[in-house]
Amino acid sequence: MFKHILIATDGSPASEHAAQLAVNLARIHGAKLLAVYVIDPYPFLAIGESNPLGFETYMSAAQAHAAQAHAKVAQLCSQGASLVSMQARMVENVAAASGIVQTAKDEGVDLIVVGSHGRSGIARLMLGSVASKVVAESPLPVLVAR
Repeated sequence: MFKHILIATDGSPASEHAAQLAVNLARIHGAKLLAVYVIDPYPFLAIGESNPLGFETYMSAAQAHAAQAHAKVAQLCSQGASLVSMQARMVENVAAASGIVQTAKDEGVDLIVVGSHGRSGIARLMLGSVASKVVAESPLPVLVAR
């Protein structure tokens, strides 16, 4: 049923759980997996313009974190009886939900898998939810793993 699955990863325990589900689905359906890590826009634009080292440090740390998150997904893909084909992608300078949805459209995926921290009430209102934004923006099926 699914031939190309996108897993949104940020290295958190919630996204690791979602990655395990995505890898299992890919294994069952013989699908390929696209692991996407979105690097948010640099939050201190004025500081970055006067101090380019701040921007470089931010990007370097974000890229290292993305590599760690992708490595965790790759490890899951290599475990088990059958290997899962995985491609890693970093998306930069865009809000997480928009980057995930746009990459899914561009790559022609069949399913987006995202993790959710399961926040509710005031915490969800204050912090927002990338998962709920992906569900709202995506024309594709989205599996939210709690």
